[in-house]
Amino acid sequence: MTEPDPEVLFDVRGGVGRITLNRPKAINALNHAMVQQIAPKLDEWASNDEVELVLLVGAGERGLCAGGDIVSIYHDAKDGGSGSKDFWRDEYILNAAIARFDKPYVAIMDGVVMGGGVGLSAHGNTRIVTERSKIAMPEVGIGFVPDVGGTYLLSRAPGELGTHLGLTTARMDAGDAIAAGFADHYMPSENLEKFYDALETGSLSAALEEFTDEAPASSLAASQEWIDLYYGADTVEAIVEGLRGSGIADAEKAASDIESKSPVSLKVTLKSLRRAAAASSLEEVLNDEYRVSLASLESHDLVEGIRAQVVEKDRNPKWSPATLADVTDADVDRYFAPLGDTELGLERNA
Repeated sequence: MTEPDPEVLFDVRGGVGRITLNRPKAINALNHAMVQQIAPKLDEWASNDEVELVLLVGAGERGLCAGGDIVSIYHDAKDGGSGSKDFWRDEYILNAAIARFDKPYVAIMDGVVMGGGVGLSAHGNTRIVTERSKIAMPEVGIGFVPDVGGTYLLSRAPGELGTHLGLTTARMDAGDAIAAGFADHYMPSENLEKFYDALETGSLSAALEEFTDEAPASSLAASQEWIDLYYGADTVEAIVEGLRGSGIADAEKAASDIESKSPVSLKVTLKSLRRAAAASSLEEVLNDEYRVSLASLESHDLVEGIRAQVVEKDRNPKWSPATLADVTDADVDRYFAPLGDTELGLERNA
């Protein structure tokens, strides 16, 4: 019997430590075992003089990483297991390590990059998108809440762009991702292999200069005036009401998009974003997200959302509470309750 292919590949050549997510049939969806391989390797390379920079890529043509392995989370939530708690703990610790990595960390955000894929890439210091990039934090569509430091990134997007992205699950293209602060450089995908070769023979700055191009215009940035106007409201209900009555077709569509998502996830997400905006560090936000994620694991909507969107694919989730009006403050506050001895406990610059 043949051995299965490794889920993560590591290679050091020409000063470049390359991490290849290697589950192309699953668009390189991230699982716990992959996190457990990447974290120590990144730590090793941080002090290895043979590694001048880290390059993160995804195998196959479809994308860097479609997110966490949510089918495993679904079964864990149904069975009352603890595997997801352990996965999230190690994943969030890795997200923080990526953000404070001292060497260049070059993430190729080509194709689909969602959820956990954003956590592996968008906290890096050199983030490259292509004409194929489709980037999103789609969690409220499965009864979850943006995690992996996603609320930190969303809350620091210009104006209320991040609130719009978090509540609608809208996909960003290359121009949008750069405008929202999720990426730094635009590179045509036809240049990627030449760029990789150049990293092994010259400097990162020279390779970026040669192979990047001007980013496409951002339709997201072009919509910022109405996004800032309506998403600055204090409640999800007020946001939806403003969008619905705006007379702007894109705003009205955004209202419909929001109303199709988990009501409790929407309200928790808005509170998470406002808390993240006031937080002093990524670590503080990840600690908050860990509380929220563990509470989500015990919720009705996470299991129901994954069932409807991924497992049975009927695309007809039955949310509970069923409407925004039915979600109480106590329902929301439960997600932020302290965890005592099981807190994530990350500290800035730890």
